[in-house]
Amino acid sequence: MFYGASVSASELFMLQSPAFADNALMEKKFAGNAKNNPNCTGENTSPALIWSNPPVNTKSFVLIMHDPEGAKGLGVTHLVAYNISPSATGIAANDLRDGKNFTGGKNTPGTTAWYGPCPPPGSGAHHYVFTLIATDVAPDLPEGLTRDELMAKLKGKALAAAGLIGRFGQ
Repeated sequence: MFYGASVSASELFMLQSPAFADNALMEKKFAGNAKNNPNCTGENTSPALIWSNPPVNTKSFVLIMHDPEGAKGLGVTHLVAYNISPSATGIAANDLRDGKNFTGGKNTPGTTAWYGPCPPPGSGAHHYVFTLIATDVAPDLPEGLTRDELMAKLKGKALAAAGLIGRFGQ
């Protein structure tokens, strides 16, 4: 049993999307659309995201979208976004695709914006894990950091994280 301060669900740092419920299937429109990849059968639309109750001392947010089943279990990072304003309470639909209101880091495919899901047919519904990190880092990190480079800069600077999972398969 836990003893100490109690926290209600309404006070938790939370990440949600009006486009899909946590652990639910995402619509095909959110899948990638890359002409050189036949598994990218969508419109590369990025979902709207909203968050609430971040830590009081947040100076910036980081958003990562990672598919742990991608690349046959080696994982694929589809989005590395940071320098998100501490006053933000969400990201509008297609802002992640269009590079608005964040600094883009380098994802696994090598782009600096939303790269929608592209799982191969027959591999099941992959889990696309959205992780929002509240940090005490000023929003002035340079563009193009990889996920690993960004995580190294956040060591000791992360205040809290909130997650959301969207699933997609073909």
